[in-house]
Amino acid sequence: MYQDFAYLYDALQQDVPYEQFVEYYVKIIEKFGGEKGLCLDLGCGTGNMSMLLDALGFDVIGVDSSVDMLEVAREKAMEEERSILFLNQDMTQFELYGTVATVVSTLDCINYITDKEALLKVFKLVNNYLDPKGLFIFDINSEYKLEHILGDNTYVSDDEDIFYSWQNNYDKESKICTFDLTFFEKDEDVYYRYDETHYERAYSVDEITELLTKAGLEVVAVYDNLSFNAPNEKSERIFFVARETTKNAE
Repeated sequence: MYQDFAYLYDALQQDVPYEQFVEYYVKIIEKFGGEKGLCLDLGCGTGNMSMLLDALGFDVIGVDSSVDMLEVAREKAMEEERSILFLNQDMTQFELYGTVATVVSTLDCINYITDKEALLKVFKLVNNYLDPKGLFIFDINSEYKLEHILGDNTYVSDDEDIFYSWQNNYDKESKICTFDLTFFEKDEDVYYRYDETHYERAYSVDEITELLTKAGLEVVAVYDNLSFNAPNEKSERIFFVARETTKNAE
């Protein structure tokens, strides 16, 4: 996953409002009495979020399983002279040297963990490395979005240098959406083809809440996309704010 695609990722994410995500995170931290301090960007990809967090004064650690993604992230950090520690680790097995004040996971990284027991491991690790009063902020693609917006649809994009087709299939029984991606990148007069297959699992708010609780975390808020409104049946992106349960934090 995210091999050849790593070098095309940023070109295809130009419409993602990363700045709004970071501003939203800061508002959540202020709202729930968190601290800037050390921040773990879990599933950091090419480092877009890590760079913005660093620019706002967070001390950032980025974790991702893709060597290629991290290579792009490190190049960005070097170009802007930012001291960000990037670690090549799987989200289900990551290790840190100590605890952090905040953990963020952006752009449905959680959906990529398609096994519930594996996701429980992620949540337990977050709890283990989160400060007693630290915050865990993450988003998911909703069941509605994966089944009705993305599922069983095909998208095509064609610009001057990159053409891609994105064909989706949603399986109601497994709740897994399969994304088959084909890219053609132009280099002078030659087009190079890249193929990727990705998988995301749909989780309900109740399922996520149950797993967080089992991991010793409590949900302090659930919001519709980049807002402080409750999600509704047609919400496409849902944000969770969690922290260590009060009895464990004391």
